[in-house]
Amino acid sequence: MTWWQILLIILAVILVLLVVLYFVGSKMQRKQAASQEQMDAMKQTLSMLIIDKKKMKLKDANLPDMVLQQTPKYMRRMKMPFVKAKVGPRIMTLIADPKVYEILPVKKEVKAVVSGIYITEIKSVRGGAIPAPPKKKGFFARFKKDKSAKNTTAEKTESKGKKNK
Repeated sequence: MTWWQILLIILAVILVLLVVLYFVGSKMQRKQAASQEQMDAMKQTLSMLIIDKKKMKLKDANLPDMVLQQTPKYMRRMKMPFVKAKVGPRIMTLIADPKVYEILPVKKEVKAVVSGIYITEIKSVRGGAIPAPPKKKGFFARFKKDKSAKNTTAEKTESKGKKNK
């Protein structure tokens, strides 16, 4: 076989993979849209006191067996954002959206939109505004800060030496 025949085989395999990924992606997108509609239909606003929030595996969260059976197998092994909250007289374990999890204040009363056991949105926080999510530093920003901190400490030691002379 010549090099161009090998190249044609590789291109054909890549083309088949792209077509399969396209159809699988569109199917997943339809499923996600259907589940989003279902969540929007079931949503309700609740007032709750956030007791604790943790990221843990689904097995360790003390959820009912029915919930564990309904979740996909790949999700069972992943760490998910869980919130322990007092809703009325009951203490419940809820799953939070990752965006909501970052801004949920602990030990404060919150009005949140809940769909089943899933917290989708925060409406308000009692005794203040909704806190802004903490900004994450980029990979290179960490190094820039470290270098600037080293430079300022070096300048301080140099200036002390100049004063003594």
